[in-house]
Amino acid sequence: MTPTLETALDAYLRQLRDQRRISPHTLDAYRRDLTRIACFFQARGVTDWGQVDETAIRLYLRQRHEAGVGPATLQRELAALRGLLNHLLRLRRLEDNPAARVRAPKKARKLPGVLSVDEVAALVEAEAVTPLERRDRAMWELFYSSGLRLGELVALDCSDLDLAGGEVRVRHGKGGKERLVPVGLCARRALQHWLGIRPRLAAADEAALFVNRFGQRLGRRGVQQRLAQWARRLGFQQPLHPHLLRHSFASHLLESSGDLRAVQELLGHADIATTQIYTHLDFQQLASVYDRAHPRAKRRH
Repeated sequence: MTPTLETALDAYLRQLRDQRRISPHTLDAYRRDLTRIACFFQARGVTDWGQVDETAIRLYLRQRHEAGVGPATLQRELAALRGLLNHLLRLRRLEDNPAARVRAPKKARKLPGVLSVDEVAALVEAEAVTPLERRDRAMWELFYSSGLRLGELVALDCSDLDLAGGEVRVRHGKGGKERLVPVGLCARRALQHWLGIRPRLAAADEAALFVNRFGQRLGRRGVQQRLAQWARRLGFQQPLHPHLLRHSFASHLLESSGDLRAVQELLGHADIATTQIYTHLDFQQLASVYDRAHPRAKRRH
């Protein structure tokens, strides 16, 4: 990559990290996508982002599409490029943003998979004997109880959890946003059991709520692998992944309550186009909807 392309790209990534405070996982995705795009342009003689035009962008998308890359990935890459060029436009390094006039192939709308209430119960009520199994049950309950993202769950510290108050503070939400989410009674019980045996596994100075067998913070991949193991063990017909529990949380709560605004707040959605439509609900309102509607809530007062 030429210095001019690389310098501008590095500066943009620093701005995303330092000012927009996006997560390391998302930052890595931006870096991969934009580096691939920059290398494509460089191979065609482009030495500065100001030389990029609509034709070059469409050529990139067409070649990626012909290589079998799906619409969702192409839309993500185009969005990353638009963001970079908008950044340069604000700095007056460009006169316009050619990516704003380019459209990626549309992806078919696909509803997220959802487990039934009985399927969730089969997972979270399965026999858990060993310390790691007790940990897993607490994670599955918390995923379903509170609709957490995978990255949010593994980032939790013990200090983020308030069992007495029945809530958890998500400090590392998408876009660096913080939110307070209710924790239902079933999840609180599972977490209480886990906290009782956590000292057997956790290193003395480890703050993480969930730790691996070495006593260190459990990683994203570790959670995914454990959930897949439980799915095979329990004979699930479909693969299980953490986001499936989040989808199930949202679907079951919305079916029971009909309160789309509350569900959106509980999920921590950051889509401006959506969030502008709805008024902000305070935590007590959210907790009230949650108490009435969530299948495994039954909060104590």
